[in-house]
Amino acid sequence: MQNFHSGEPVRIQKVIAQAGIASRRAAEKLILAGEVALNGETVREMGQKMLVGKDHLSVEGRRVKIPQRQKTHVYALYKPKNCITTLNDPEGRTAISHFFPRTSARLFPVGRLDYDAEGLILLTNDGDLAQQLMHPRHKVWKGYFVKVRGIVNNETLSTLRQGPVIEKRRHQPVRVKILHTVNDKTWLEIFLREGTNRQIKKMLMTLGYQVQKIKRFQIGTVSLGELQSGESRVLTSEELKQIMTSS
Repeated sequence: MQNFHSGEPVRIQKVIAQAGIASRRAAEKLILAGEVALNGETVREMGQKMLVGKDHLSVEGRRVKIPQRQKTHVYALYKPKNCITTLNDPEGRTAISHFFPRTSARLFPVGRLDYDAEGLILLTNDGDLAQQLMHPRHKVWKGYFVKVRGIVNNETLSTLRQGPVIEKRRHQPVRVKILHTVNDKTWLEIFLREGTNRQIKKMLMTLGYQVQKIKRFQIGTVSLGELQSGESRVLTSEELKQIMTSS
């Protein structure tokens, strides 16, 4: 995370991200929603810049403090099931922020997990790091335990290993293996490099299997470990080093 120099022109999304308010992608959504103002005027252009030390920026009516250098915080959190991966929810559902660790840093989630899915998600106060980790070019492997209804034939999974076709678009090859079968339910271990919206449910549905449970247990080299639902931990120095290097 960097600090800005007075008079330096900086994209508004970057200032919002560095201030720990939201990732750059989320900052763009705030701009589109008309929630960002520069010198009292609503920002309309996505790539607009501001002059540090001269211009005044506000988000949702609150003045943004231009960030100075601060320590990067990264946490691993076990997101509970039936929890939405946003800081708040107008529908009143439980939001992931309810389970954030107590810290002076303003955290936000890196990426997302479906409302009814559970497991590992990373939190940080560094908007740039979050953006880098989410960028498709990094293709970070993410591991999931998935329970489906029915007895899965290993041959059937070969189409996923070659790259599943979802809604007429071919995706990156998937690593998948059968763990065990209990009654008429099958547990799978699945690794994805993309993780597009509801990808696991959609690609298994195309094979005729209904997903009943999804639990993410790994992101890159970071694993869920002994965390229980709703718990979090600080990444170790080695984990942080690896994740910063990969981004």
